[in-house]
Amino acid sequence: VALLIWRKDGAPILFGHYRIGQHGKLFRCLKFRSMYLDSDAMLRDLLEKDANARAEWERDHKLLNDPRITPIGDFLRRTSLDELPQLFNVLRYGQVRWHYLSVRPGMTGLWQVSGRNDTTYEERVELDRVFVEKHSLRMRLSILVHTLRVVLLGSGAR
Repeated sequence: VALLIWRKDGAPILFGHYRIGQHGKLFRCLKFRSMYLDSDAMLRDLLEKDANARAEWERDHKLLNDPRITPIGDFLRRTSLDELPQLFNVLRYGQVRWHYLSVRPGMTGLWQVSGRNDTTYEERVELDRVFVEKHSLRMRLSILVHTLRVVLLGSGAR
């Protein structure tokens, strides 16, 4: 995966951004880079010129047809391989809303298997809340099994 990214668009291979984890602790979430190097400028230009894209961005914090995503990035996202480096986060830490602060960061979750990118931002936040409030071993195992299905079928992937 790293070689494919490097051959298409050069380095860096990984993208890191900060998220809030258990007890409010910031951690660097690693992913394989799926966007062009100048993606911030691309987004700024698009939102300035395209009112529909700006409205979609303001509503969902995502774009259905995001021009910033590289061809290999599109594949990585559809197969969820871009998330693989998060395994380092899970191993390293082993241990916003209040519900994000009360659980350990993981590699998958309820919203990722309940529509994934076909859900709105509000739906994703609500599904995360439901997970925190009602999680159990059975729910976790169900999410794990559904993750395999979602990844293999590419459900909701963009």
